[in-house]
Amino acid sequence: MSVNDLPVKTPRNAPISRALPKTQHKGQQTKAAIVDAALGLATQIGLEGLSIGALAEVMHMSKSGVFAHFGSREELQISVIREYHARFEDEVFFPALQQARGLPRLRALFQNWMNRTSVEIDSGCLFISGAVEFDDRPGPVRDALADSVRSWLAAMYRAVVQAKEAGHLRADADERQMAFEIHALILALHYEARFLKNPGSLDRANTGFSNILACYGSQGLAASPSNHPSPSKE
Repeated sequence: MSVNDLPVKTPRNAPISRALPKTQHKGQQTKAAIVDAALGLATQIGLEGLSIGALAEVMHMSKSGVFAHFGSREELQISVIREYHARFEDEVFFPALQQARGLPRLRALFQNWMNRTSVEIDSGCLFISGAVEFDDRPGPVRDALADSVRSWLAAMYRAVVQAKEAGHLRADADERQMAFEIHALILALHYEARFLKNPGSLDRANTGFSNILACYGSQGLAASPSNHPSPSKE
């Protein structure tokens, strides 16, 4: 999935098109509450730390009650990954689509990502912690996590390609290398700020992004203060 191909998303508070049986609607609400609690736990203790028992305690439910909504610990973990990805889209992907293609959209993607990362310095990033936990463990949980990360990186790459197509990057700019370097900035930021607690890490990441634009951008365009994101006319 790319920035250009992101699906039209129905707002979470939009009315349901068909009436659901009361018991089914209540069941969906309960499951959503369990996933929300599980996501909160996972950002603190990791996906591998999730257990039906721990969630039952947090939710003041029986283990069998929690289990009935998922059927397995693996399905619970996958549900948490999907919810994390949906929230990531809401905060990073979709707001950036309001900006014009090219550098405005690319800048917005990075800035939204930075805004989220600045919060996750305290809470933790599921994409990063999950990669550490499941990098060498094949299976559905790893697949769900990797698919989510790939879709985000594909969106970032597509934004870089669009910036080049718009003439905002040099004609010989390597789009994949540029996207790789932007991704590397975020990974370095988490390591420096969350693990090493080095001050000034956010400023260094922003400086790194400016340096990337100066390296790959068209002369006088990428670094121009007047080239901040502007509302898209599309």
